[in-house]
Amino acid sequence: MTKTQTGRWLEDLTWPEADAWFRRDAVMMVPIGAASKEHGHHLPLCTDYLLARGICDGVLAQLPVLSAPVISFGYYPAFRHYPGSQHLEPETFAALLHDVLKGFIAQKLTRILVVNTGISTEPIVNVTLRELYEHTGIRVAAAHISRLGKAADGLMEQAHGGHGDEHETALIQALAPERIRAGKAEQDYGNLAAAPDTVFYLPTIFNPDPTSGIDYSKTGVRGDPTLATEAKGKASLDATVGDVVDGLRALWPEALKAPA
Repeated sequence: MTKTQTGRWLEDLTWPEADAWFRRDAVMMVPIGAASKEHGHHLPLCTDYLLARGICDGVLAQLPVLSAPVISFGYYPAFRHYPGSQHLEPETFAALLHDVLKGFIAQKLTRILVVNTGISTEPIVNVTLRELYEHTGIRVAAAHISRLGKAADGLMEQAHGGHGDEHETALIQALAPERIRAGKAEQDYGNLAAAPDTVFYLPTIFNPDPTSGIDYSKTGVRGDPTLATEAKGKASLDATVGDVVDGLRALWPEALKAPA
């Protein structure tokens, strides 16, 4: 993927440069990616942050849009007890996201996309966007990692996945292979096979205690990161970026003309 950008990171602009983009109501991406959350013994705590940056870099290379700085804190309850993992209570995360988005809306932006790399953050993002729409009339969109890049899912070979797994490890192999701890990845399905087969939602955590039932994970991973390859990661990243690009072109085609 080329590093040449037609879009820009907001943090790299001066305020007059930002003003020029804002005056034409440019599309603003607002990425969410934890900067410090456990991802097993082989992936860095900043895995989600790297992924959020990578997705947005890919979009900026193709479209004349802006990206806000990554929101690097969020609601990650399943990992809060691991050393280094940082977690916000749901009300705090919702308030943080709300204030960031409300600030952009106050600066007259109306085309905003949240790019969310978390799973536990998804329902809070949705509720926050719904309430923001109710009170401002601005319909902020959301791209959730759980729905992106499906075209490449068939490349994954693990029996189960979910965290620090083949998929996430492959993405980091494509984005920042030097950040992976060589020889530390291992298959860890925990007790996923023992989970009851029901239609119910069951909250879980990641717990290294083997007696913790379906919460058990020896390494903080659920899946098989040993199956990851750079080629799988590049294909998944391209499919993910492609989904976001296609979605933006469908949603706001009039805003994606290159600036004069």
